[in-house]
Amino acid sequence: MIARDVIVSGHVQGVFFRDRTRREALRLGVAGWVRNCADGTVQAHFEGPDEAVGELVRWCRSGPRHAAVRDVRVNDIEPEGLEGFHIR
Repeated sequence: MIARDVIVSGHVQGVFFRDRTRREALRLGVAGWVRNCADGTVQAHFEGPDEAVGELVRWCRSGPRHAAVRDVRVNDIEPEGLEGFHIR
């Protein structure tokens, strides 16, 4: 089990980024949350198997169809033991 905090910048709000992230996380069996930030970025916390979390981070580099991702910052953190995936 690993955990990653992710901050995605670019045109990532108003393009269903949070909903699509939730759907991808559920498909991959990744726990955590995603939220919009006041500065226009999207922040997410992912926990799960290394391969599944890695795939979700890779997905964030392009995001949903109408997103224009400029940058993705990823930090390794300690897992919190979260269950499910939520939009905040």
